[in-house]
Amino acid sequence: MTPPFSSSTPNTSLTLQSNIYDNDEDDDDDWDDWDDRSTVVDDGDHRSPGANGHPHHSPLSNNPNVHYRAKPHMERQDSISSSRKGSVVGRNLNRFSSFVRSGVEAFVLGDVPMMAKIAESYTIEMGQLGPVWQASPKPFSCSVEDPTKQTKFKGIKTYISYRVTPSHIGRAVYRRYKHFDWLYNRLLHKFTVISVPHLPEKQATGRFEEDFIEKRKRRLILWMNHMTSHPVLSQYEGLEHFLMCTDDKQWKLGKRRQEKDEMVGAHFMLTLQIPNEHQDLQDVEERIDTFKAFAKKMDDSVLQLTHVASELVRKHLGGFRKEFQRLGNSFQSISHAFTLDPPNSSENLNKAISHTGRTYENIGELFAEQPKNDLFLMLDKLSLYQGLLANFPDIIHLQKGAFAKVKESQRMSDEGKMDQGEADGIRKRCRTVGFALQAEMSHFHQQREVDFKQMMQAYLTEQIAFYQRVVQQLERTLRMYDCL
Repeated sequence: MTPPFSSSTPNTSLTLQSNIYDNDEDDDDDWDDWDDRSTVVDDGDHRSPGANGHPHHSPLSNNPNVHYRAKPHMERQDSISSSRKGSVVGRNLNRFSSFVRSGVEAFVLGDVPMMAKIAESYTIEMGQLGPVWQASPKPFSCSVEDPTKQTKFKGIKTYISYRVTPSHIGRAVYRRYKHFDWLYNRLLHKFTVISVPHLPEKQATGRFEEDFIEKRKRRLILWMNHMTSHPVLSQYEGLEHFLMCTDDKQWKLGKRRQEKDEMVGAHFMLTLQIPNEHQDLQDVEERIDTFKAFAKKMDDSVLQLTHVASELVRKHLGGFRKEFQRLGNSFQSISHAFTLDPPNSSENLNKAISHTGRTYENIGELFAEQPKNDLFLMLDKLSLYQGLLANFPDIIHLQKGAFAKVKESQRMSDEGKMDQGEADGIRKRCRTVGFALQAEMSHFHQQREVDFKQMMQAYLTEQIAFYQRVVQQLERTLRMYDCL
């Protein structure tokens, strides 16, 4: 059996297809023998999509060894269920809401017992514009290169392997898509208040075509860049295991260890160290409402730009090329007509017009080749942000649920139905949720400014270079008429 960490000659000569952005799916890597048991199953939910085109999901299986490929619904952990009487504040009747499934409700109500030893800690600081995640003490980057087609079982199974190299280690590991998918699901399961962007989706056909392989590589690069640039996600032990483990046996042991991680969901909230600064909860709620409106508008705008850019890609690959070729053929026809009366054929003029026709045919090819230099890269970035923005409604819902519990507990305290100390505890834990969400909002804005600046600079630079190539061809053709 070929191990998932082997290397091979990299794939090259990637080609384009006109439907590269019509089907934004990924390949169908098998979930086979990297562990003794199947660890990932497909979400068989084929109902109509929900808001923003993202699917509705069913509750998870009770099997702790099964994780869903779609965003997993985090059930309340066994350790959350307390045998003592919980808070007198009422629980949500909708047990399938993200506020309940994530365990944040249990955390806010004080039903998550403190653990004797918490090995990990994430600090939130006060920045100029509000709470921010403390920067990672050891920042690094990561490259994803050389997509390589490999086989096992004497060619019965085929898959693509990627060479992944973290900058702080300098040693490459080889990972399949299913390894990325495993990491993605662990991140979703652990970091309930952090937006983890979606992986490139899967597709069953055409998964070994070179243009698709290149597209997936570009998007995996962006996905890994987001992981390594996030102050919290970049410190995750599971990410370290993904980037550093080269031994098959150790991989399985580390994988199982991460799947048994107790500091997930509600317990992750216990790892957060928040500032001492007082924040009025109403001010926090207003700030979150503002971000919610911003995220909705940005999501709509990103989707609109994605549609426009995708349509422009199709025009570049089809319509623009065809129209310039038709124009070039028409010039060629004029040139041919001028040769039919030899004494008056004007040979030099005919050559110039014929060359003009070929020039416009070449310009048509330039248009067809251009999307790989600019529009494809823009669409890759927009796809990443579609995935990020799709997560915020659920994350914001966590804070909204926490606010509701604070208001309910204070009302009950005022009515003498709850000790003020218990109400204060709920308010304190709500502050933790609020600080975490605000820190994630701040990181999103910081990264958005960097990413969109780079995206626009790259697009405009390539557009200028493209039209300069067109102008150069036209200028050379124009000079042919100066000698007539």
